[in-house]
Amino acid sequence: MRLSQYFKKIFQSNQSSGILLIFCVSLALIIANSSLGNGFQQFLDLQIGFEDLHLKYPVSIWINDGLMAIFFLLVGLEIKRELLEGELSSFKNASLPIFAAIGGMLVPAVIFAAFNSGTDYSNGWGIPMATDIAFSLAIISMLGKRVPASLKIFLAALAIVDDLGAILVIAIFYTEQIHWMYLLLSFGIVAILFTLNFLKVTKLIFYIIPGIFLWYFLHHSGIHATIAGVLVAFSVPTNASNTKISPLEKMEHSLHFPVNFLIMPIFALTNTNIAFNSSMVDGLFNSLGLGIIGGLVLGKLIGINLFSLIAIKLKISSLPQRSSWNQMIGVGLLAGIGFTMSIFIALLSFKHEIVFQDEAKFAILIASLIAAVSGYMILNFSSKKMKKL
Repeated sequence: MRLSQYFKKIFQSNQSSGILLIFCVSLALIIANSSLGNGFQQFLDLQIGFEDLHLKYPVSIWINDGLMAIFFLLVGLEIKRELLEGELSSFKNASLPIFAAIGGMLVPAVIFAAFNSGTDYSNGWGIPMATDIAFSLAIISMLGKRVPASLKIFLAALAIVDDLGAILVIAIFYTEQIHWMYLLLSFGIVAILFTLNFLKVTKLIFYIIPGIFLWYFLHHSGIHATIAGVLVAFSVPTNASNTKISPLEKMEHSLHFPVNFLIMPIFALTNTNIAFNSSMVDGLFNSLGLGIIGGLVLGKLIGINLFSLIAIKLKISSLPQRSSWNQMIGVGLLAGIGFTMSIFIALLSFKHEIVFQDEAKFAILIASLIAAVSGYMILNFSSKKMKKL
C-alpha cells in the first residue's frame, strides 16, 4: 500500500476522528491546568468580527455557534438521508429515537429535581437533559464495524432530537429575551429554503447563502444558532436514484473531512478548557454534583431504554436492525455524555454564581467520562457476544 493511500484510509476512518477528538480533550485539560492556561483562555475570549454587522464575538462563540452549525448541518444531512432511504425510512425505526430522546430528557430532569428541589441549585434542572452529539458519535465510531450502522444512526437521531429539545429548553426557560423580529426573519428564510426545494433547485449555493442569513438571524433572535444547520440540511434536495449523486449526498461528502478532522477537534480543544480547583471536587458530593451525575449517567440510561421499551411493546417502534437490548444499554450510557450543551446550560443556570459553575462543570466532566467509558465497554462486550452467537 502506498503511503498516500495509507493516509487516505486513515483520514476516511471514523475511528481516527474519534482518537483525534480524545487527544484534543486530553491536550485541552493539560493546557488549562498549566502555565499556558491563562494565555489560552485570553485567546478564547479575544473579540473578533465585524462591529458594524453586530458580529463581533469572542473566539469561543465563533466556534460554538459558528463552526458547530456546520457540524449540525452534516448530522442533519445524514439524518435526512437515512429518513428517506436508509435505516430510518420506516415509521417504526424513525419513531424510536424520538421516544428514546423524550425519555432521555424527562428522567434526567426528574432525577436532578429530586436532589435539588428547593435548593440554590434548583435552576440547573436542564443541565443533565442534553446529549453531546460530537463526543457520543466519536466514541461509538471508534467501535467501527463491531457496532451495526443502524445503532449509530439511532444514536445520531436520538442526539439530534435531544439537542433540539435542549435548544427549546434554553429558548423557553433560559433565554432572557427573544427578539421576535429576528425570529420572524428566520422563519422567512426557512420558507425560502423549502420553496427552493419544492421548485427542485439543485445548485447548493442557493441553499448555502440563505443558510448563512438564517444563522445570522437565529443568532440574533436569542435562540441557539446551531439549529440553523439542521434546518438547512432538511431543505437540501435529494433523489431516489442510485446512479446519480444528489445535492444532499454531494454536500454530505464534501463536509465529512473538515467536520471530522478540523471542526470537531477544534471544538473539543476549546470546550475542554477546564481549570481544576478544590471547589470542583467538593461539588461532586453535594446535591448539585449528585443530581448532574445521577441525571446524565443513570437518568439517560433509564429514560432512553424505558421509553424505547414502551414504544416497542406498544408496537409503535422496533429495535434498530441487527441490534440487541445489551447494545441499547451501551447507547443509553453514551447518551449520558452531556459535555458542551450541559456546560452551556450550567453557565446559563448560574450566571452570577462562579462557584456553582465550577462545581457543575467538573460534575459534567466526570459524568461524561463515566458514560463514555462504560458505554464503550458495554457496546464492545455485547458486540463480541453477538458475533459468537
